[in-house]
Amino acid sequence: MADGATGTSAFLGVGWAFPVAATDASHVAQAAYEQRVHDSIWIILSTSPGERKMRPDFGCGLHELVFATPDATTAGGVADAVSEALVRWEPRIDLLGVSAAAQPGDASTLLVQIDYRVRATNNVFNLVYPFYLEGR
Repeated sequence: MADGATGTSAFLGVGWAFPVAATDASHVAQAAYEQRVHDSIWIILSTSPGERKMRPDFGCGLHELVFATPDATTAGGVADAVSEALVRWEPRIDLLGVSAAAQPGDASTLLVQIDYRVRATNNVFNLVYPFYLEGR
């Protein structure tokens, strides 16, 4: 990976880690480069459209499906919503695949598997985002 000042990683950015946490009494934890992209994906999926006043269309429509029936149709809708949001809001990645399936032993929790490539470094990652049905 390139250093933080130059190269392809500089495009990925450095900023506050998510969730926000302190490293000590006077510093906020930082996320850099590919971790920053990971945190950005998590933020996109955790934000409902309309939640940010200055950017009301930002986020993912997952929360509209919270009370949906836990079945294949809902899993497909969740995967579609995630795909659309990431293609729209995270230009630093190529989305390789998104799937959603019930967590073994808990049909009310969908595990959303996201496979992506960071464009600047060509490194491939995956992220599993838990989506809770029935208003948990």
